[in-house]
Amino acid sequence: MKGAVEIAIEAALAAGKIQRDRSQRIGKISSKGKFDLVTEVDVLCEQEIIRIIKKRFPGHAFLAEESGASSGPASPSKWIIDPLDGTINYAHGFPVYCVSIGLEHEGELVVGVVYNSNLDELFVAEKGQGATLNNEPISVSTIGVLQDSLLVTGFTPEVVHSDDDNMDRFSNFMKASQAVRRPGSAAIDLCYTAMGRFEGFWELKLSAWDMAAGIVIMQEAGGRVTKLDGNPLSVYDREILATNGRVHEEMIEILLK
Repeated sequence: MKGAVEIAIEAALAAGKIQRDRSQRIGKISSKGKFDLVTEVDVLCEQEIIRIIKKRFPGHAFLAEESGASSGPASPSKWIIDPLDGTINYAHGFPVYCVSIGLEHEGELVVGVVYNSNLDELFVAEKGQGATLNNEPISVSTIGVLQDSLLVTGFTPEVVHSDDDNMDRFSNFMKASQAVRRPGSAAIDLCYTAMGRFEGFWELKLSAWDMAAGIVIMQEAGGRVTKLDGNPLSVYDREILATNGRVHEEMIEILLK
């Protein structure tokens, strides 16, 4: 879609600037549920992202973490936005958080932009055009076995307080891989898997805005993205397994134990 990537980049950089400028004066922090936070900065970033996109695409629909769903007049295009992925990190001053902006067109994810303002890392992907980090092409790692792999996962507030808490999978992968990390931002986890820092990422009970941009970036970097059991993934499925493709089947075996 003409101009979509450029607008997504503009919006992501603008939101990243807000995150940097407000990192020492976050303002009011409230709760959306037990242990699930929202800050003034989340809201400000989301408003700025939507404002910038609407200037160029006034008829498009939106699905954003803080404001929910809004529709254009029978629009085939929907922007899926996490204005601040890693809010708990941000609220504590832990520098792992980002902006995540994906575009779904006619039911297919076609654009993904993730901006990590802490390291000035701008990940961009468009369907069929490859993926880049700061304008340089990226691709998944070539490590071929799980025992040599560095993995990454997350524990959303919803997971932590449910019976299916991901701890058994975490333990199993710790014993089967080189190591497992837990930074606290699904969008960054996907991007770092796409560029080869991690070999595989899995997580449960995610929302579309956590995954949309990262899925495009993963796929365009040559990665494989499915549900935990290896079946095809929809961005609305609320779970994900994303790998370099080479360790995918080994990870499925452990996930299905």
